[in-house]
Amino acid sequence: MDNTTLEKLHYYELKEIVKGYCASGLGKALIDKLEPSTNIKVVNRRLGETSEGRALLDASYHIPFDGIFNVNPLIDKMEKGAALDPEDLSIMENFLRGCRKLKLFMKDKEGYAPTLSSYSLNLTDLSYIEEEIDISISGNRVASNASKELKKIRKQIDACEGQIKEKLEKFLKNPINKEHIQESFISQRNGKYTIPIKAAFKNQVQGKVIETSLKGSTVFIEPDVVARYTSELATLKVEEAMEEYKILATLTEMLYEKIKEIKINIDVIAEYDMIWAKAKYSSDIEGIKPKLNEHGYIKIVKGSYPLIKNGVPLDFEIGKDYRSLIITGPNAGGKTIVLKTLGMLNLAVQSGFHIKAKEGTEIAVFNKIFVDIGDNQSLENALSTFSSHVKNLAYIIKESNKSTLLLFDEIGSGTEPNEGAALAIAILEEVYHKGCITIATTHYGEIKNFSEQHPDFENAAMEFRCDTLDPLYKLNIGKTGDSNALYISKKMGISDNIIERTIRYIESKNYNYELIRDSKVIKEKDIQKDKDESYEFAVGDKVLWLDKNESAIVYKEKDIYNNVTILFNKEFVDINYKRLKLEIKASELYPEEYDLNQLFVSFKERKLERDIERGSKKALKKLKKNHLK
Repeated sequence: MDNTTLEKLHYYELKEIVKGYCASGLGKALIDKLEPSTNIKVVNRRLGETSEGRALLDASYHIPFDGIFNVNPLIDKMEKGAALDPEDLSIMENFLRGCRKLKLFMKDKEGYAPTLSSYSLNLTDLSYIEEEIDISISGNRVASNASKELKKIRKQIDACEGQIKEKLEKFLKNPINKEHIQESFISQRNGKYTIPIKAAFKNQVQGKVIETSLKGSTVFIEPDVVARYTSELATLKVEEAMEEYKILATLTEMLYEKIKEIKINIDVIAEYDMIWAKAKYSSDIEGIKPKLNEHGYIKIVKGSYPLIKNGVPLDFEIGKDYRSLIITGPNAGGKTIVLKTLGMLNLAVQSGFHIKAKEGTEIAVFNKIFVDIGDNQSLENALSTFSSHVKNLAYIIKESNKSTLLLFDEIGSGTEPNEGAALAIAILEEVYHKGCITIATTHYGEIKNFSEQHPDFENAAMEFRCDTLDPLYKLNIGKTGDSNALYISKKMGISDNIIERTIRYIESKNYNYELIRDSKVIKEKDIQKDKDESYEFAVGDKVLWLDKNESAIVYKEKDIYNNVTILFNKEFVDINYKRLKLEIKASELYPEEYDLNQLFVSFKERKLERDIERGSKKALKKLKKNHLK
C-alpha cells in the first residue's frame, strides 16, 4: 500500500490506538509491522481472528498474559554464545510459564474461538526447563540446591565466615585492643572483614590496612588472626563463582537446545497479543466485521471515523449503480472527512480491525488506495500547490488499475477555474475507464454538470442547517449541492438587488458596463471643500485670505456672526470664515506649550508686561508716564 496514502489517512495513528491495548512489547512490535492486506482471504482470516477474540471477551474470558515479556533480546544473547544471568533466566521461566498457561487456557475454547484455539497447538510446553530454572534460581540468584557441589561450597563458605567473625569478636572483647578500637563492630571492606582502628594506633595493631576513612581518623584493619581464614574464603568464593557459572551455562544450554520451539512460541504469543488487542479495541468501539467483496462495492451503514469521538455517522454507497461520486457542498461542511472516513475504514478492515458501523456494511478489498488530500506544496522542488497536486495526480493515474480506490479532495483546484474544471473532468474520465472506484469533492459547477450527465457518475451533497448555516456533516447521495454563497451572503446583509443581479450574471454572463455619472463621482476639490467647511479655525492657524490671496494668522476664533479675527499686515481684521482657507494648523506650526500671544504682541510690549509682573520700578514709572499722557 502506498506510504503517502497511509500517512494522509492517519493509518499510523490508528495503529497507535490499537497498540495501547497490547499486553506486551511482542504484540506492539507485530502491530508496528502490520500493513493492510490486498488478499481477500488474508483479510477475511484477520477479521475472523478479531471476531473470535471478541467472542471470548464478550463471554467474559480473558487470555492470560501473566509473565509474557519480549524475550527476543535474550534469544539474541544466547545465539551469540553468552550464558544468561539469573535475572534473565527468571524472565525466561516466567515466559515459559505464560506460554504453558495460555496453551492450557485455549485448550477448551474451540466453541468460542476455533481458529485461535488451534493456534495454541503450535505452543511447545517446556515445563521441564521451567521447573529446572525454578529449582536453580531464587530471587535472581543461583540457589544452593542447584547442585550438590554448590551446596557443599556454600556450607564451607558459611563455616569459614563463622570462624572469621568468631576471631574478630574475640579481638573486639580483648581489653588490650580496647583503646585502639575506634568503634566496636565488624565492618566488611572490599570483601574483607575488618575492625575500625584509631589512626594513631594503626602501627600497634598487627594486621593489614584495607581502607582509610575520608577524614583519616579511622583505618579499617584486617587483623592477622583472620588472615588465614580470609585467604581460604577467597578461594571458596572463586569455586562458588565457577560452580554458579557452570549451572547458568547448563540452564542456558537447555534453553538453546529448544530455541526453535521458543521462537515459535514467541511468534504465537505475539499473534495472540495482537489479536487480543484488536478484540479489545473492537469491544470499546462496538465494532463489527463487515461483509467483504473484490469488485469495488462499498456500503457504509452509520460508519464512524476512528479518530473522531462522537462524530456524525456516515451512510455511503458506491460501486453498484455508479463507480464515481462527486461530492459538493460548503467549505467546512465535512467533505474531506467523508473521504478520510472511507479511506480509513478500508485500511482498518484490510488490516483485520473491526470498524464502528452497523450491520449491512460491506467493504471492498482493493489492491491500491490513493489519495490527493491537502496541500502538497514542495519547497525543496519549488513547486506550487497546483503543480504538486498535478504531479501527484499524474503518479496516481499511472499506478491505478481496476482494483483501485481513489479519493480526490477539491480536484482541479488551485488554477484558473475553467482550465481546472476541464482538467479535472478529463482525469475523472481517464480513471473511470481504468475501472477505478473514485470519490472526489469539488466546488466547480462544470464537474457537477458532467457528473449529472454521465450514466456511471453520481452527485452527492453535504447538508447544512439553513437557519444557522451550521454544517450537519451528513452526505446526501443523489443531490447536487453548491457552496451556498448567495444564501450566506443574503443572511449576512447583502441587499436583494445585488443577489438578483448575481443570479442574472450566473445565468447569462451579461454584465453591466454602463459608466457612472459625474454627479456621483467624488472629486478632490469636493473633498477639500468638505474638509474646509467642517473645520473650526483655531488661534495661531495659518490661513489664506481668499479675497487677497495672501496668508494671515488667526487671532480670534469664529464668533456668533461667523467672523474670524485674523492678523494681516500687523492689523487685526474680521473676516467671514468662508472667505478663509486653512493652510497649516497651529498644532503643526508651534510646539505644544508655545505661547501664541507672542504672535500678536511686539517684543517691547511683551518685555514691559513681564517687567510689570515682576514689580520693576522702572516699568511702573514708564506705565504711569504713558497713562498721564
